[in-house]
Amino acid sequence: MISRRGALSLAGAPLLSSGAQVAPEARVAAHAKLKYDIPERYLLEEPNIPPYWVNEVEAVDRFLRGKVTRGTVSVLGRTAGNREIPFVSYGKGRQGRGTSTYSGSIGFGDIRAYLGPDWSRKVYCALVGVHGGEFEGIVGAVNLLSVLETGADLRGKRWPALTKAAAGVDRILVIPILNVDGRARVPHRMIRHQGTDGTVHEYFNTGGKPDGSLIGWPECKRNIPLDFSTTQFPGGYPNDAGVNLQHDDFLGHPQPETRALLTLAANERPDLILNMHTGADFMHPLPSQMEDALAGTYDAFYRRVMTALTLAGTQRSDDPAQTSTPNPRSRRTPNLDTALNLHCGALSVVVESPASSFSTAKRDGKPYFHTPDSLLDAQLIMHQEAMGFLAETGGRAKWTAKKA
Repeated sequence: MISRRGALSLAGAPLLSSGAQVAPEARVAAHAKLKYDIPERYLLEEPNIPPYWVNEVEAVDRFLRGKVTRGTVSVLGRTAGNREIPFVSYGKGRQGRGTSTYSGSIGFGDIRAYLGPDWSRKVYCALVGVHGGEFEGIVGAVNLLSVLETGADLRGKRWPALTKAAAGVDRILVIPILNVDGRARVPHRMIRHQGTDGTVHEYFNTGGKPDGSLIGWPECKRNIPLDFSTTQFPGGYPNDAGVNLQHDDFLGHPQPETRALLTLAANERPDLILNMHTGADFMHPLPSQMEDALAGTYDAFYRRVMTALTLAGTQRSDDPAQTSTPNPRSRRTPNLDTALNLHCGALSVVVESPASSFSTAKRDGKPYFHTPDSLLDAQLIMHQEAMGFLAETGGRAKWTAKKA
């Protein structure tokens, strides 16, 4: 419920104490009793939202129920707030099991011992909505599904190169919103454009302190789980137990969303996972801590996708030589993508997208506005090039195969 002053009451939010000793069930129950006094101007929507800009929980569910016929819609699991997490699968996955664990196969020197008899099958996973206040990846996932179903996105634009790349992959998994709790908490479909000011986007993403100032990044990672009662608004980062899934307690007591994702990863053993986020001036991948042997593959992936994005005009420079070289000094942080890599061997890559709600500038200093169309194009180009990379390079077993 939103009042004229902007007070928002949501079913699902925490807490009495931020300590990990408080049961998640108690935190979730406490959340539902909270109201958020959001500044009214923050609640302004963009007045002309394109119909293809689908990212709300209910709208995504309607799309999956009504438009997905070639793929199979399944339930990954349930969130801390007891919401279903749907995902869509295409093609035939790996059959049978390997003879070793992932770790054992790496120690043995041949990951095929883990991947099993269908090691050559190529499995792609689009993981979206780990943070509920980041809409662009969700829009991209829904439109990706539209392309996989019909050959065209929801604008009617056809993507023959994406369709071809998808045909070269044996199995495709799309999780449109992992953190359904966080997405349900954020009362927006598209935030009104704020010029170069990203404050409103950040408020709904990482949250606001009681005085209305931003919690911000990386301060939002200081308290996991987050005590919602100490915020004006907790943002879409955490689930209803207050946990940022990108930095869950992976080896201790992971959240139900994370457990379900890790189970899917172990069953499917994907080669490549794109973990789609919003939080950059221009779209780019980010490295996480991962198996050392995959570093060269990540660099080749980076060069390919950044070259394609640059040639499409979606980067700070229009010269691929200036945009497509990986930064060897990039911070490699342990996070959900590290856990996925160590759990199933996948090359799991964070991809940061710009937001529709604020602008930036290109390298020449001229203002640059990311339109909804350009943002969607960048999302689909990323999936297209990622699947093409997987199809052409042969997947995990070939990426680290021993040379004769």
